[in-house]
Amino acid sequence: MLFNYTSVDNKGQSIPGSIEAVNIDIAINSLQRRGLVVSSITPADAPQGFLKKNISFFDRVPNGAVVILARQISTLFEAQVSALRVFQLLGEQQENITLKKALGVISSDLQGGSTISKALAKYPKIFSDFFVNMVVSGEESGRLDQTFQFLADYLDRSYAVTMKVRNALIYPAFIIITFFVVMILMFTMVIPRISAILIDSGQSIPFITQVIIVISNFFVNYGVFLFILVAIGGIFLFRFFRTDAGSASISRFKITVPYIGVLYKKLYLSRISDNLNTMILSGIPMLRVLEITTSVVGNKVYEDILKRSYEAVKAGSALSDAFAKSPEIPGIMMQMIKVGEETGELGNIMKTLAKFYQREVETTVDTLVSLIEPAMIIVLGVGIGFLLVSVLLPIYNLSSAF
Repeated sequence: MLFNYTSVDNKGQSIPGSIEAVNIDIAINSLQRRGLVVSSITPADAPQGFLKKNISFFDRVPNGAVVILARQISTLFEAQVSALRVFQLLGEQQENITLKKALGVISSDLQGGSTISKALAKYPKIFSDFFVNMVVSGEESGRLDQTFQFLADYLDRSYAVTMKVRNALIYPAFIIITFFVVMILMFTMVIPRISAILIDSGQSIPFITQVIIVISNFFVNYGVFLFILVAIGGIFLFRFFRTDAGSASISRFKITVPYIGVLYKKLYLSRISDNLNTMILSGIPMLRVLEITTSVVGNKVYEDILKRSYEAVKAGSALSDAFAKSPEIPGIMMQMIKVGEETGELGNIMKTLAKFYQREVETTVDTLVSLIEPAMIIVLGVGIGFLLVSVLLPIYNLSSAF
């Protein structure tokens, strides 16, 4: 692979050049052995100029692909295939270009003597801290095959729970958006024509129809300004939610909103329990377990709880006592953790908790779906019925007059 580099000489002047190497680390080491001070180095085939700013959406690797990859790695390790050959085989058959390139570089790193964990750590957007630290634990214990099996099982469970929640919320979101689009089209295209006919007829217009006409006139005359206002508000909200305060606000909203909040709480508790279970059973120290779980829980409120618990455990407190200071952690979870600490079976206790909260998430999703569908039918029926009555009533009066 060809790399373009820029080095700095003794006078501080930049000197461009190129070097052929298996990967970027080997290229840098080769240049340093020549006594060069490297200021920048990039692959020769990397896009330049404006195109250098890749759109991250097209470079992302779906979670589903990582789940399948973990299961494939686990299977090949169980079959006693060497680590280098595992990543070479998987890299050759990948359809996702980003993952294919990453596995190719990882294979090169392994061939150059790198450990698996160090090679994976170069791609944090693909392999999370949790993934890498599990591999570190497997390398240290000499149980990489078992570690990848744990990882594959964990990612399968986590992905299944997350997708169940996401799919449950997609349907009502789609229906609501469709409803608003249809209503806007009615108010801007259909109602104005009907209202013109009714006004020209000289008949008295019912109050309910007058309300609909006023709303329609507002959308026709000021709809563009409303759209601009909503767009500006959306941009400000997007920017605000990317700040720490905004992230904390949306995280708090997720777990406090009626009905949906219960689902999110159980989802995060399931994620915490499953992370603790998998890493504790893999022999990772508790402080490192809490540190990694903080980075993957996905909610600012629970991140803060885990950070405070980390500091408390670091100061000598038990995990159950640290969790007891946070009302977001239910009593049953603290009691189970306390039992696990007293019996030395914390890993198995967390496994039981993880299964419990996974079942709770599935039950809550099924309950919400069964409630959302009739509720949406009622609300949409009332809205459409109101609109139809307001339109058909004056038309009926008009036709009766002849």
